[in-house]
Amino acid sequence: MIYEFQGYIPVVHKSSFVHPLAAVTGNVIIGKNCYVGPGAAIRGDWGQIILEDGVNVQENCTVHMFPGKSITLKESAHVGHGAIIHGANLGKNCLIGMNSVIMDDAEIGDESIVGAMAFVKAETKIPSRSLAVGNPAKVVKEVSDDMILWKTKGTQLYQQLPKECHDTLREVEPLREVPKERKIQEDVYKTLRETFNRK
Repeated sequence: MIYEFQGYIPVVHKSSFVHPLAAVTGNVIIGKNCYVGPGAAIRGDWGQIILEDGVNVQENCTVHMFPGKSITLKESAHVGHGAIIHGANLGKNCLIGMNSVIMDDAEIGDESIVGAMAFVKAETKIPSRSLAVGNPAKVVKEVSDDMILWKTKGTQLYQQLPKECHDTLREVEPLREVPKERKIQEDVYKTLRETFNRK
């Protein structure tokens, strides 16, 4: 659902998809080919939130901030299921792992990866091309070309998803039996380990 708040109406590019079970409120600007999943809450009630082109905010994420702050999720930023972005800015083509928490005035550098369930403290600066993990999150190594290639390919799947949702997603009554010829989806993306044959 899209909600006006104090005269601010969200702006969503027509190529992007906001799931009907997501809540986008107030001063929010969503660029091209963005995906916002069900259960996500993007609350621009106290400040402006910008999702640049190609950003995805997956299921059950929260994006919010303290009053008077404004934040940007830069082009192709990828926010994994259940993550919380509270008053933080995300760099271009970064990955925020599932159930991570990124706190106020933190800066995640371009092409950085924050591991699943990490806690990035307020005002932390994660340099570009860094892998940060843990609670509190610490940089443990540089993001390799292989890792960013894998991340970028995963984000591209999410950048295709808005069109697929516009074209095919619809509310239906469930089937009561499994059809005999039901197809299984293609294996189009693998884990990092599988992709690069790591042991």
